[in-house]
Amino acid sequence: MLTRIKDLAIALAPRLIEIRRHIHCHPELSAQESQTAAFVAGVLSSSGLSVKEGVGKTGVIGELKGTGNSDRLLAIRADMDALPIYEQTALDYASRTPGIMHACGHDVHTTVGLGTAMVLSQIAEELPGKVRFLFQSAEEIAQGANWMVADGAMKDVSSILSVHVFPSIPAGSIGVRYGALTAAADDLEIIIIGESGHGARPHEAIDAIWIASQIITTLQQAIGRTQNPLRPVVVTIGKIEGGRAPNIIADKVRLLGTVRSLHPETRANLPQWIEKIVASVCNTYGAKYQVNFRQGVPGVQNDYFLTQLLQSAAEEAWGSDRVQILPESSLGAEDFSVYLEHAPGSMFRLGVGFKDRILNYPLHHPLFDVDESAIITGVVTLAYAAYKYWQEIESVSSDQ
Repeated sequence: MLTRIKDLAIALAPRLIEIRRHIHCHPELSAQESQTAAFVAGVLSSSGLSVKEGVGKTGVIGELKGTGNSDRLLAIRADMDALPIYEQTALDYASRTPGIMHACGHDVHTTVGLGTAMVLSQIAEELPGKVRFLFQSAEEIAQGANWMVADGAMKDVSSILSVHVFPSIPAGSIGVRYGALTAAADDLEIIIIGESGHGARPHEAIDAIWIASQIITTLQQAIGRTQNPLRPVVVTIGKIEGGRAPNIIADKVRLLGTVRSLHPETRANLPQWIEKIVASVCNTYGAKYQVNFRQGVPGVQNDYFLTQLLQSAAEEAWGSDRVQILPESSLGAEDFSVYLEHAPGSMFRLGVGFKDRILNYPLHHPLFDVDESAIITGVVTLAYAAYKYWQEIESVSSDQ
């Protein structure tokens, strides 16, 4: 069966590259992926899948029914949205929409998802149960998965798999990670309220800008001395709003940031920890404050069995030397974690780096590019893992 899957994928390779380049040419921002969704729905329909559009705003579901009588349903998720970045690659198929670019590889994710659906549709007679493909919008704003779930995308799902490109790994290889793959990402807003005054007489005012700078510095210093260094926390203040004029002491400053953490216990304590630091600084200098901590998405925790399934499928397909066990988690975030609140799952890293380049630009970079040969690696790995899924799950169940 592995040979058959490889042959099918190789035969589809020119079409899949064509699909990826089409999507790359026409990127759409989060929750605006209407053209991408229509294109995806058309490819799925032409491959014989039953298709539902408008799921989770602009998401698409394609379902493939095997010929067996298993009630287990395997989901495969791909995200479709692009980023507000001006592409600088000068590729023939570079973005035709100024200021929007597939700089995170979601064009590859969508193509791999479509390729996997196209391959599995040709071996449906070998599948004991259903495979549901989730093409999701708005991953970049961490909303799409919630919208998909709210529209019933995870109903009856037994397990879920996904993929994310990784330029640090060469094309032709993949990386798997047992346990924590990505961090929880939460949103932070801090408002400092001081008193305005003349820039020449700071002692008569309460300088909200200066106090804000003290809060930022104290937060960064406190991480290294109050947080367990084996349980990383990253606080990034990415936006500062405040002030009216160079010679007027600001009476109000708004800080916006993100908080990343890997361990649930640490995450639960972070709102109180941050507010304690803000309160201490503001009370010292006479300012008032507000701290708004909004929970975003939890970290991706890969299921052991499904990660092992992906690893074994990849090793059989490509050899163990092309499968890396990733030693570290990422402090990046992925709303794939939302699906894992409803079913066990695993996400693997698809190497897309060019082997002959000294520098492969990172994700979210205007020069980010991928070695398109990775598409077949992703399709074969996912399709073969899907084929093996029912065999492996039955083996585990019988052992228990």
